[in-house]
Amino acid sequence: MSHSVRRHLRVEIDEYDDTIRRFIPGYEAMLFEASTAVASIGPDHVVDIGAGTGGLSEAILTHDEVGIVELLDVDPEMLAKARSRLESFGERARFTLRSYDDPFAPCDAFAASLALHHISTLDAKAALFGRAFRALRTGGVLVNADVNMPAEASERDALYRRWVDHQIGCGIAEEEAWAHFDEWAAEDTYLPLEDELSALRRIGFEAQCVWNNGPVGVVVALKP
Repeated sequence: MSHSVRRHLRVEIDEYDDTIRRFIPGYEAMLFEASTAVASIGPDHVVDIGAGTGGLSEAILTHDEVGIVELLDVDPEMLAKARSRLESFGERARFTLRSYDDPFAPCDAFAASLALHHISTLDAKAALFGRAFRALRTGGVLVNADVNMPAEASERDALYRRWVDHQIGCGIAEEEAWAHFDEWAAEDTYLPLEDELSALRRIGFEAQCVWNNGPVGVVVALKP
């Protein structure tokens, strides 16, 4: 798997953390909810899948009950930014330049923020969920903060409208906001939330959506 955020979002890496807040509704609340869900099990080893510049990892590491967070990403520019960002956490933050398509080692928790929508089919995403389930220790969690879209057209249209309104409120012109979706579609697939929850449950997870803001939500999947 190869992915470049600079190419995909057409933003410089140093601008990413500001720009993503203009693109994504409720971004700060999303990170808070996801990191709190991870920390709730007191994990010794967390793997942040598609960690990017380390925004979610930073939120997780602020919880003292969390041990090591391993940032996994295929984009070296993003990981370099994350290294600088998380320097104060010392050995608690570790960095791995590797795809999430590769096998996972055992751990206590997986976390992902705006990463898994780069998987284009439900079958492929279910395969990743299955690999995560097998790698997790009993009582571990997979926490996924991401965008989902309903299958029903009118519901989907309403969420896209809310998403555009968020961007407009952040100073992005409406025409540009709508154009973003066409640009991102080359690499992004927003599957229905219920389809993903069903896939997680079939694998053996106890899964639920614990927070949402329009198209953005946080799913917590527990391995019993």
